[in-house]
Amino acid sequence: MKKAAGTARNETPAPGESSSNVTFIPVAAPPVRRKRRSRLWFWLPVVGVLAGAAWYGWTVYSPAPATATLLTQPVTRGDIENAVTAVGMLEAVKSVDAGAQVSGQLKALHVAIGDRVERGDLIAEIDPATIENRMEINRAELAYLEAQLASKKAQLAFKQANLERQRNLVAGNTASKATLDQAEADLAAAAADVQAVEAQIRKQQATLAGDEVDLGYTKIYAPMAGTIADNPAKEGQTLNASQTAPTIVTIADLSTMTVRAEVSEADVGKLEVGMDAYFTLLGQPGKRFTGTLRQIQPLPTTENNVVLYNALFDVPNPDGELMMSMSAQVFFVEEAARDVLLVPTGAVQMTRGEGGKRQAEVTVVTATGKTETRSVEPGIRNRVSTEIVSGLEEGERVVVNAGSEGSGSSGRSDRSQRGMRMPPMF
Repeated sequence: MKKAAGTARNETPAPGESSSNVTFIPVAAPPVRRKRRSRLWFWLPVVGVLAGAAWYGWTVYSPAPATATLLTQPVTRGDIENAVTAVGMLEAVKSVDAGAQVSGQLKALHVAIGDRVERGDLIAEIDPATIENRMEINRAELAYLEAQLASKKAQLAFKQANLERQRNLVAGNTASKATLDQAEADLAAAAADVQAVEAQIRKQQATLAGDEVDLGYTKIYAPMAGTIADNPAKEGQTLNASQTAPTIVTIADLSTMTVRAEVSEADVGKLEVGMDAYFTLLGQPGKRFTGTLRQIQPLPTTENNVVLYNALFDVPNPDGELMMSMSAQVFFVEEAARDVLLVPTGAVQMTRGEGGKRQAEVTVVTATGKTETRSVEPGIRNRVSTEIVSGLEEGERVVVNAGSEGSGSSGRSDRSQRGMRMPPMF
């Protein structure tokens, strides 16, 4: 700069021009390029934010394209049934409570739960001491009455002889008529005394016979063949049979079980005595136990305002795998078919044809990939499958459900729900 200034000072003015004291100092040009670059770096984040906002708005609010899909399944061959379902419980086809008819201490119990007994087997014994003492007293009373009877009969014989004697005396005019009347009255009284004692003897004999029956009740025998299912009384326990007969053991015939199914009032009208039935157990869901409906009890039970009717059917239990109080899923078969063509129930559409007649239609996918609607004749139908009597061939594919995966409104709703989360309420 000094050199430039010196050069400026040594310059001489041109002819005709006046000299000036002004000194010109050259100044460097501003860095234009650096200012433009700093402004470019300032706008880049703004442009990025705007681009992100535009992309977010497009992805959230742009309509999603509708894509139609077809869910198809082939026509298969198999078995089908239409059944009324219910929940049931297993019971013994026959059971009896063997109880005590006399009071006393349970002296001995000869069986345990699970034992097999036959009719007439000794099950338990009650201490007979009280009854035996009562019987001894009644025997003594009977012996006393018999002695009284002998005395009264002797008196009767004496009165009878006295009457005969008085009659002879009256006939010979050696005794008065009053004496004869007294003899007759004494004879009648003696005969009445004999009858009274005889009645007391019969009463005492009946009492003694009742004691003998009670003594027999101290030994409890099995009234039927079966299995000991319950044993509420224990050995040594005192039993009071004055009001109710206490149960000692429960004997059940487990060779045949009864299923008591609770059927709702909406389905009980579909049941008929003699229809096939089966059930499955919770522990054996794949095994069926079959039987025949034998009874629908007319008196229902009500649980939580739901009216239920008891339907009973029996099943054999030769192996003893069925036990009392097991829960059963019961099926009463209304109709069934084997080895028939089946399609999903959702593939069959019921429409109104000519004259308002209902007809069934299915949508079939052809070999070229196109769909066609075909009329079919359905058979047995349940919630899962429908039997096709005619109109389809095995292996053809039918449309179960046709629709679009998302539309404009549903796409916006789903995306907006994914993009906007509700804040926690608490």
